Amino acid sequence: MNLTELAYVAGWRLVRALPRPVAAAAFRAGADRAYRSGGSGTARLRANLRRVVGPELPEAELDDLVRRGLRSYARYWMEAFRLPALSREQLLAGFRLDPAGVEHLAADVAAGRGAVVALPHAGNWDAAGAWVAATGWPITTVAERLKPEGVYQRFLAFRRSLGMEILPTSGGDRPAFDVLLDRLRAGAVVPLLADRDLSARGVEVDFFGARTRMPPGPALLALRTGAPLYVAHMWYEPDAACAALEGPLPLPDPTEGPLDQRARALTQRIADALAAGIARHPEDWHMLQRMWLDQRGTVDVGAPHAPAPPATDGTV
Repeated sequence: MNLTELAYVAGWRLVRALPRPVAAAAFRAGADRAYRSGGSGTARLRANLRRVVGPELPEAELDDLVRRGLRSYARYWMEAFRLPALSREQLLAGFRLDPAGVEHLAADVAAGRGAVVALPHAGNWDAAGAWVAATGWPITTVAERLKPEGVYQRFLAFRRSLGMEILPTSGGDRPAFDVLLDRLRAGAVVPLLADRDLSARGVEVDFFGARTRMPPGPALLALRTGAPLYVAHMWYEPDAACAALEGPLPLPDPTEGPLDQRARALTQRIADALAAGIARHPEDWHMLQRMWLDQRGTVDVGAPHAPAPPATDGTV
């Protein structure tokens, strides 16, 4: 077990043992230290948020937004470490999906058509997945392979303990995309983080007025199966992680071109919807990595206080 894995193990054990107010205060203090130190992760978050809010926002207000953003990201980690110790009732109470979203997903699962949900790196996506599982709906997603392998395996065990089926992006018995097709046709909910491409296969889109790449997985799954495709807007309230679903998004008709062309058009629709949600709650967008193509000359970084968790991403 290396030092990174030891840190995660210690985090899971210690944070679960602490009273929530004590753990929350400690993580908030850590976020404030990261802000004051002004490291590379903080600088990347600041640059990304500047793109979101535009050049008109005064520097002092951007400073405050970055500080709140780091606190939100620290809250994600604190809550993620504590999730496995929560009861079903606590999991259900700790996350809120808008009533229309609940009705949509319940109907999709009951009808056996499943649902694809494109997520941003915002709010608490692990709490969202745990809530879906605690509600009694089947849920399957994928996770990027994180190094070292021991950390990756612990994250798999963590998310599986919450009731989620987790597929590796590579090295599985079958390609993850094929398994997801089967799960959708069986009525499962398939959430995929969709605001940042983790491969060389991403679709180029416009996002906050600049070009970036996003994974084609959510669009392709919806187009191949006809399953409804939603975009989740995710944020924090003082007492809970929250989400609202937009959609189902209209799917391009087969007469509009070949599959890859339709997937590009649909991925742009996803990007537009994600941008709208992030703009409403920019402090809860946890993007401390390089995002846009014009940033390629800069150093890509992770979190200011810990590596990023393996994403349940759409690069299948």
